[in-house]
Amino acid sequence: MNIKKEVLERFLRYIAIDTQSDPQSETYPSTAKQLDLLNLLRDELLHMGLSDAAIDGYGYVTATVPPTKGCENKPVIGFIAHADTSPDMKGSGIRPQIIENYAGGDIPLNDRLVMTVADFPELSFFKGHTLITTDGTTLLGADDKAGIAEIMTAAAWLLEHPEIPHGPIRIGFTPDEEIGGGVDHFDVKAFGAQFAYTVDGGFEGELEYENFNAASARITVQGRNIHPGYAKDKMINALEAACAFNALLPACQRPEHTEGYEGFFHLTALNGTVEEARMEYIVRDHDRGRFEEKKRLLEQTAAFLNARYGEEIFVLTLKDQYYNMRERVEPHPELIAKACQAMEEAGVTPIVRPIRGGTDGSRLSYMGLPCPNLFAGGMNFHGKYEYCSLDSMEKATLTLLNLCKLWAE
Repeated sequence: MNIKKEVLERFLRYIAIDTQSDPQSETYPSTAKQLDLLNLLRDELLHMGLSDAAIDGYGYVTATVPPTKGCENKPVIGFIAHADTSPDMKGSGIRPQIIENYAGGDIPLNDRLVMTVADFPELSFFKGHTLITTDGTTLLGADDKAGIAEIMTAAAWLLEHPEIPHGPIRIGFTPDEEIGGGVDHFDVKAFGAQFAYTVDGGFEGELEYENFNAASARITVQGRNIHPGYAKDKMINALEAACAFNALLPACQRPEHTEGYEGFFHLTALNGTVEEARMEYIVRDHDRGRFEEKKRLLEQTAAFLNARYGEEIFVLTLKDQYYNMRERVEPHPELIAKACQAMEEAGVTPIVRPIRGGTDGSRLSYMGLPCPNLFAGGMNFHGKYEYCSLDSMEKATLTLLNLCKLWAE
């Protein structure tokens, strides 16, 4: 089996299936089409010979790669990836473009759209790699079908090479990660792993065990619509009021102006009419104290504007989504040490840095399954400029295989 060829074939097969999740849905999974891929993965795992491969009523796919002889009592480790793609960009009709031996420079995606090195300087790292891009009309799906392809390829390799010592390996694929519901019904006890790694990172070498504390904020704005010709001192324009709310939040704490450990307020939706408007934010910060301050600022802003308008036209609903997993992973330094060693043995330089986002591992760590995040090789997630490096995907797969061996020592 050629790892690079296998991971490419799997990746192209998986991204051809539309698995976009839906934050407005009240079902689980949020879209039935996610099950198209999840059922396929269950079938492929069974075909590999993993007899316990199964999909449950929530769409979770799990399976076990049995330990090699003499490694039955080694720690049970897990590898986890999510099947859904972001609702932020069209996820159907994906037409990937493969660029072999990328020579550097700008990449035309279609007749009108170019991915430039000026806008995306990380491209320079990938000179000489095989890149997979979009055609500029959809996202690619590397988040997280790259991770799925790598886990599946690693499992197949272990089964074909019984001379590689490893303990029990648990595999898990989840729905709805992109909308914050990936582990709503995940049974950590039944999964049975002592530790796990999500394979849901980006740039080659990324290793992350710090993530944002995260909350969502929904705001309804009740206006008062009066004929504009007779509106003086009577009309309350809900759209104008919503804009006033957003203007009171610090502009320097928007995503486009933050990096590293800096948190943000991100307005993700604003719609409505003069009579009523609706706003949605996501709130993020690595530091728990600053995270709580951000939530208080939203409450204070709503209260201030309600007082200014003289009535409660703003109704704010805050909901915590997940917390920084650092405090649950740091007590297990071997998780990070082995991941760094596994990368180095695969020819990868580890880059330990905080996630400016979240993964299933964020919540799993608080559910009793310490779960840092590994790179999968994708870049520019959630949009038409998404791409991935096949060379990095191969190294991600080798990193997983090396981890299996290291945990068996």
